[in-house]
Amino acid sequence: MESSARVLVTLVVLVHMAFVVFVVAGGVLALRWPRVAWVHLPAALWGAMIALAGFICPLTPLENWLRVRGGASAYDTGFLEHYLLPILYPAALTRDVQVATGIFVVLMNALVYWRVLRETRC
Repeated sequence: MESSARVLVTLVVLVHMAFVVFVVAGGVLALRWPRVAWVHLPAALWGAMIALAGFICPLTPLENWLRVRGGASAYDTGFLEHYLLPILYPAALTRDVQVATGIFVVLMNALVYWRVLRETRC
């Protein structure tokens, strides 16, 4: 893959990973800065829809398009399956695991936002 395409693919992957981290743990930032909730809640809802409904994040096709344009091959799984699955799970990601992950993220964020609301009311 040519170096400019590699840089763009790497940039998309880093943005994608940052988005995943923000979806999972960004609610904690709202404990310190409550206004972050206005950005995090839509991001968390989008992340939950990707996990629970099987949607595809638009960054995945963008990354694959850049890979192909740079002369590399695309991958046919989702971002999480391609990058995180080999790290987190030794076996293939099943739909049940994907749904469980989505439910975990929703519950974790609900707990954080319950605390945010409780602290902002006091």
